[in-house]
Amino acid sequence: MRVLITTEWYAPVINGVVTSVLNLQRELECRGHEVRILTLSGTAESYTEGNVTYVASVNADRIYPQARVAVNPWSGEIEKLMRWCPQVIHSQCEFSTFFMACRIAGELNIPIVHTYHTVYEDYTHYFSPVKKWGRAAVGAFTRKVLSHTRCVIVPTEKVRRILLRYGVNQEIRVIPTGIEMERYSKVLSDGERQELRRQLGIPEQAGTAVFVGRLAREKNLEEILSMISMAKQENFRLLVVGDGPYRQTLEEYVKKRGIGNQVIFTGMVSPDEVYKYYQAGDVFVSASTSETQGLTYVEALANGLPALCRKDDCLEGVIENGVNGWQYEDSIDFMEKLGEILAPENGELRRRLSVNAREGVCERYSAAQFAENMEQIYESVVRAAEIAYVHAV
Repeated sequence: MRVLITTEWYAPVINGVVTSVLNLQRELECRGHEVRILTLSGTAESYTEGNVTYVASVNADRIYPQARVAVNPWSGEIEKLMRWCPQVIHSQCEFSTFFMACRIAGELNIPIVHTYHTVYEDYTHYFSPVKKWGRAAVGAFTRKVLSHTRCVIVPTEKVRRILLRYGVNQEIRVIPTGIEMERYSKVLSDGERQELRRQLGIPEQAGTAVFVGRLAREKNLEEILSMISMAKQENFRLLVVGDGPYRQTLEEYVKKRGIGNQVIFTGMVSPDEVYKYYQAGDVFVSASTSETQGLTYVEALANGLPALCRKDDCLEGVIENGVNGWQYEDSIDFMEKLGEILAPENGELRRRLSVNAREGVCERYSAAQFAENMEQIYESVVRAAEIAYVHAV
């Protein structure tokens, strides 16, 4: 099958959408499908490299960090792509590349499958001064966009319920996004782990929490930092892995709270190396409630790292209390569970949580399983579109 994937972002950008696209592309190609990518160029030039078509765009990060807008959405490069005659389009974003996907689908009479990655009502602070207005605008925009699709893919029940609340009428399928399990099957030796911790400036016996992700306001990392500052535990470190527009604000917050000696900002880490940073810690932490699935949660578990995260619908069936970590509800709950996980005498508890974390994600969240699920959906919507076309004729 010839599958066109459209996305605002592509490598070398690092975010959840790009990770999902790269994993899906690789696994579909392994299954014998032809895959091409339509994305935005980082310049005002359109061009094609290999199986990737880049459309000219301009910076629009005043609307949203890293956002770009196409300036020539119907270039000669698109015409070349259409002559390839894709059979189905899998769109990953709702803006410039989605409207290109709609035009291509209309011209070729092919279906669009769309993955809804981002709950925009949690990001209204980027474009609306009033949250209520922002949410209403998001609902109307989402209904309009998704009305052009044959099937909508969401990673969790949380997102399905949100789309139903918006009044979306398309078929909605819940399929967890897969991760590249092979990347996280590597295990650091005790010596490698201790050496990495030494390089990062983590004392040998310090209990260490790890946060991995984009540093943005909606990740709510201040909540974690605030609770750490109240705990006043010297033999503790928080490893913050990643970068983003909110990093400077977070660094200033750390200084203000007087915990500069306990928080380590690593900056951006190569995807091929990030597993080492998970394994350098003892527990993964997050206070975000803006996730649709939260691939970093799954990555942490795949690395054998128990998770301690704010309770959220997207974590249903992912983080099970007392099995592979806990979902905390308030600061008291967080500090109790953190102390329990990190207590020196609780080595057996950490071992059990770690084993459960690894074993619980391997099958359900593999990229191979995700690609197999998507293959079945592509075949279904293509078949339905062909039948509809015959009846129309």
